[in-house]
Amino acid sequence: MCKLCAYAETVMILCAKRVHKMSASDDPRRVHFHSPEYLVDRLDAIAELFDKDRTDLLVEAIREYIEETADSETFQELVATKYYDDQLEFETVKQLVGAETAQRLRLLKADLEDEPLDLAAPDDVDVYDGDITTVDTEADDR
Repeated sequence: MCKLCAYAETVMILCAKRVHKMSASDDPRRVHFHSPEYLVDRLDAIAELFDKDRTDLLVEAIREYIEETADSETFQELVATKYYDDQLEFETVKQLVGAETAQRLRLLKADLEDEPLDLAAPDDVDVYDGDITTVDTEADDR
């Protein structure tokens, strides 16, 4: 196991225990990725400066990016569009924008998919039955 992966695993466990209530979805998952060397060097320098672990900084940066992205109007519009076009499943939408917003999108989608009501156009009916009342607004201003 590489050092980065070992740090990632440790941080995920600590994060789940300290910041979140541990649930099945918070179980740590090993992630392996390649990064340009200069980014890792800068990350290590920042970690050393703050006396933190590299993985702590990575997890924090990923969390902040996800929160910022999920809160953006453009992102939410993209998720909604793809959901309405049946390109995203409801469970994926829930992960992307949260349960409350996902439920709102589900209700709107169901509403959009409903057949329009088969109502006849209104006739030319005088809804006031000819009795029109005029209100003198100047009398109310006194």
